[in-house]
Amino acid sequence: MPLPLSSADKIASYGIRGADPSPSFLAIELSQAVHRINLINAWAPAIGPGTRVLELGCGQGTCTQALAEAVSSPEDPRGSGHITAVDPGAPDYGAPFTLAQAQSHLSAGPLGSLVTFHRADPIEFLATNADTQWDVAVLAHCIWYFRSADTLRQILSALRGRVARVCLAEWALHATEPAATAHVLAALARATFEAHRVDSIENIQTPVSPQAIKEAVGQAGWVIETEGTIVPDAELSDGFWEMGTVVHKGFAEDVEKEIKEERVKAVLASARDATIAAAESAGGAKKVRSMDVWVATLISEQPVKSP
Repeated sequence: MPLPLSSADKIASYGIRGADPSPSFLAIELSQAVHRINLINAWAPAIGPGTRVLELGCGQGTCTQALAEAVSSPEDPRGSGHITAVDPGAPDYGAPFTLAQAQSHLSAGPLGSLVTFHRADPIEFLATNADTQWDVAVLAHCIWYFRSADTLRQILSALRGRVARVCLAEWALHATEPAATAHVLAALARATFEAHRVDSIENIQTPVSPQAIKEAVGQAGWVIETEGTIVPDAELSDGFWEMGTVVHKGFAEDVEKEIKEERVKAVLASARDATIAAAESAGGAKKVRSMDVWVATLISEQPVKSP
């Protein structure tokens, strides 16, 4: 049964917010909830009432909130469904609220009995909990945080025999909407810069394409059951945010300060110029949209181990 878009307001209300949130803040939270609902429905019927979900790369819990709503049942809202949410991020990471604040808020709220948060590296977590099984594993907009595609391959390999399905969602490096081209260019510019920074903690580390993800899927022994593309609503702000970090003068200043190789500087300067031009073609920065999202559900020929 699809998760209705009408539940977006309810899902958004679970998240942390200030005492008097602005209309713009509420609009952002609503758009994020709508997007996560669209992801869950694209994975259908993998996730529903009673599903036990392992969410890797949960971050502040934006997708966790929607997953918790999806696994609860109207007849038994706090029944057998559960989300085990894992993220290695530092507790003080994030703004305007930190990772720790956001996760603690969800744990203390109506979803508390449905969600258990763990601060851990996904590969280490799976190794430490080697005998634990779930129905489904979810990696939603977290693959680009990994240092390489091999990290994804290792995670998928570790999940074999532990879950029946894996649900993936990541930016597709494709813009159906021309106004999303600036998001694609900004992501590549940011990733190129971060590849030359030793201790980078930016949210784009390796912009793995859908084709590269598919290669890791096959190498790890999984098969794509379903796949597709979602064109995000105009209200989803991720493209605008990412574009903004690249066109900001601070990006150029950091490149000048941290990059020594002149050819790399030239590439990054050109990538920034291309991003600025694409934003202008979209009608200005505020018109920039988010790029397409590739979604897939994986199955494995290896059956889930008996408890």
